[in-house]
Amino acid sequence: MSDDTKRRCYGGPEDPLMMRYHDDEWGVPVHDDRALFESLVLDGFQAGLSWKTILQKRENFRRAFDGFVPEKVASYGKADRGRLLADAGIVRNRLKIEAAVSNAQLFLEVQKEFGSFDRFIWGFTGGKTLCRPGIGAWGDVPAKTPKSEAMSKELNRRGFRFVGPTICYAFMQAVGMVNDHLPWCFRAPRG
Repeated sequence: MSDDTKRRCYGGPEDPLMMRYHDDEWGVPVHDDRALFESLVLDGFQAGLSWKTILQKRENFRRAFDGFVPEKVASYGKADRGRLLADAGIVRNRLKIEAAVSNAQLFLEVQKEFGSFDRFIWGFTGGKTLCRPGIGAWGDVPAKTPKSEAMSKELNRRGFRFVGPTICYAFMQAVGMVNDHLPWCFRAPRG
């Protein structure tokens, strides 16, 4: 089946960037700490913007944030923050940049406490991908859930910023903790 005949929740041949994200990333379980950190930061930057905007700038973000290596981002000082604020290739929001740096420091603390951020964050879903068979249309996909609210509460308690329940739910979808592909989509959970 060619890409242009597959049924998708979103994205398609007319939007190759969103199609690739839909087909290859969204809802796919991620257990690599660096990739989890990247997603956490990008989902925070998305607040108030479209995901497409973030995807269009993702390579610029990767360059600007040293590949989202948490140890590097955690060490950013005033000069790095100024460099990021001046970088037109990313979203230049002082609060989000400050949050990315402080979240990197807290991310490292969680890694130290749990052995990995993966072990900590996937604990909110019992280490498995959650699927909801009752979702039949985009209007049925929630903006947040009790699990994303619990995650948000715990991350906020630990000092993380830009981790509200809606951002946490988008993060859960992005890293495959939740699979919200619609039933008719070729990426929908089967079985």
